[in-house]
Amino acid sequence: MAVKSGAFRGSAPIFAALGDGTRLRLVARLCAGGPQSIARLTAGSEITRQAVTKHLLVLADAGLVRGVRKGRESRWALEPEQLEVARRYLDLISEQWTQRLEALERHLESMPETKARAGKRKRSPA
Repeated sequence: MAVKSGAFRGSAPIFAALGDGTRLRLVARLCAGGPQSIARLTAGSEITRQAVTKHLLVLADAGLVRGVRKGRESRWALEPEQLEVARRYLDLISEQWTQRLEALERHLESMPETKARAGKRKRSPA
């Protein structure tokens, strides 16, 4: 199963945005706690509000989060559709690897030398 050209067009920015530990932690916090202000996202961490804002803007550019102005502050929320794009792409890659590994296993099991070794292992006491 080959990846069709354009099937996942636009997914590179998603993976680029998720390729940073701080941004991954922000996504995890938004997944667990729902929409949150920058003040709440920085609470209990050593990261500054300015740094959190910068990371949220990168995530927003990739379509992973959105900020909604509420009074004097913005509340940031996860956009699950973009995470779904990433998950589908990773599922496809995982399926391709599974198929290749299964084909390799079948090939190795069909080799006479491999069959003989496998038989010896099965018969030998533990």
